[in-house]
Amino acid sequence: MQNVGPETYGEFNADVYDEWHAAHDPADAVRGLAELIGEGPAGPVFELATGTGRVTIPLAALGVDLRGVDASEAMVARMRAKPGGDRIPVVIGDMADVDDGTDDLFAMVFVVFSTFFFLQDQEQQVRCFANAARRLLPGGRFVLECPMPDVARYERNQALETHQVGLDRVRLAAVRHDPVEQRLDGHHVLITEHGIKLAPAFMRYAWPTELDLMARLAGMRRVHRWGGWRREPFRAEGDYITVYEKPTTSTS
Repeated sequence: MQNVGPETYGEFNADVYDEWHAAHDPADAVRGLAELIGEGPAGPVFELATGTGRVTIPLAALGVDLRGVDASEAMVARMRAKPGGDRIPVVIGDMADVDDGTDDLFAMVFVVFSTFFFLQDQEQQVRCFANAARRLLPGGRFVLECPMPDVARYERNQALETHQVGLDRVRLAAVRHDPVEQRLDGHHVLITEHGIKLAPAFMRYAWPTELDLMARLAGMRRVHRWGGWRREPFRAEGDYITVYEKPTTSTS
């Protein structure tokens, strides 16, 4: 897929994102993040890829000093149009930089809904881990919600799935899989009587052990891996949560 950048997904999906993800209730994520924040050091919290604010706004409403970054102006505009969304400091930028325009250190940096994998190659993902560690307070945590890669679903490295069928619409997902680069390049395709809408989605997935190595390279250690926000056992399927921690003292 040519001419894609960090902002592409948001610019093409902002107008339908909340509708298409309405079934994904963010309540467990908000509750789980709030619990983790309460267990760590005191300080502000930084969200990578705030999107339309589905987690950002309710978490900030709990009194969390929350800031964020997103590559898409269209997504952030959607967030700011919601009640409370305009009061949360969000900058437009590359989430791999972990940059809010200040020199503050954070008690937590987090990214939800598999968005970490929108970083398009391993180099960007490693850079994100390194920058997250650099911006964390001692004892601070980097929290990721990720999908377990399911490469078996791609027959001949491609898949076409039906997500919605109605009297007035059909929504499909067409994806090509590159097993060498660990990339998924695809489109959500919405077909209605008014025409066809294409919403591109492209990801570079990583296995849990690869994420653990990125954390080690950044000087962090894994402290938790759960099968969900309710801290279910990790069973290597579906979405899972990993918590990495920056040491409180130097190991050098």
